[in-house]
Amino acid sequence: MKYPHRLALQQRVLPAYRVPFFDELARRCEGGMALLAGQPRTEEMIAEGALPQVAQLTRAQNFHLLRGGAYVCYQRGLIRWLQASDPQALILEANPRYLAAPFALQWMRARGRKVLGWGLGAPRGAGFKRAFWSAYLNQFDGLIAYSQRGAEEYAALGFPRLKIFTAHNAAASKPSAPITRAPLRGQPTILFVGRLQARKRVDSLLRVCAALPNPPRLQIVGDGPDRARLEELAQRIFPAAEFIGAKHGAELAPYFLQADLFALPGTGGLAIQEAMSYALPVLVAKGDGTQDDLVRANNGWLIEPENEAALLDAVKNALSDSARLRSMGQESFRIVAEEINIETMAEAFTRALNACDG
Repeated sequence: MKYPHRLALQQRVLPAYRVPFFDELARRCEGGMALLAGQPRTEEMIAEGALPQVAQLTRAQNFHLLRGGAYVCYQRGLIRWLQASDPQALILEANPRYLAAPFALQWMRARGRKVLGWGLGAPRGAGFKRAFWSAYLNQFDGLIAYSQRGAEEYAALGFPRLKIFTAHNAAASKPSAPITRAPLRGQPTILFVGRLQARKRVDSLLRVCAALPNPPRLQIVGDGPDRARLEELAQRIFPAAEFIGAKHGAELAPYFLQADLFALPGTGGLAIQEAMSYALPVLVAKGDGTQDDLVRANNGWLIEPENEAALLDAVKNALSDSARLRSMGQESFRIVAEEINIETMAEAFTRALNACDG
């Protein structure tokens, strides 16, 4: 499926894992695709990596204002970019924290063109908060949600269901060939991939591995502000833990291929879907809804966040049956090959654009 016009798409920042998706979406836009993104804050430690080869990238100047729950961002250059790219449709991040978005909406409206929002969903709330979010979202001609849960949150605020589209969040392409793993022999390997920050709960994973009577091999791939604390903790309770450091793209492949179980005990992390593309079963904490779509009873374990006892029980269960681990890994592979990948995500975006174009 193609979108027959020119598309513009705005992002606050451009993480490396999004570049393949934006190029795939750009290939489906017959008029081309303009992409706008600014720089992250230093403390976010977002890897930016390679630049798009098909999408036409313009850099905005991000002004990061306030911190924590009050954080907002003003993106300078948004209107100038729209004037230069002259799109038929615009996709904005559907987040009221981005202060320049209303000006882009006005610019497109004045020309009778469509604007879609793309986001995780909407926070729960009542009274003013609910009314504020409802008014903000109803400016859009359509909404694209990362997950089914996000789509339900938009609908709960009164946004028309027929204008809500789900594009399952993906960082890996459809696999080109099946992956067959040999039967598990000896010590199993648990793999974590992600930024090392407190919300990832890697400390819980260290304590759980240390508590097992037959500890697994634990590889921790990533870097971040919590690394020094985690390494100090590991030295005290689980010195066998391996801190690999940051790896990206093809550098990650050897770690996915030699692992037996992927674990993400905290929030966030599209590495889940990438791990599944390597035929790995996954053990993750519930988060923004992306995990709900990816993790099912026959390919992994979905646990409550910040529940170390549940994490321990799930790890014990996972490692108790090596044949089942391999079978669940094959189901992970099937989900990525057939249902949730960059190509199906781009197809959903294209479908949403064409549906709102009429």
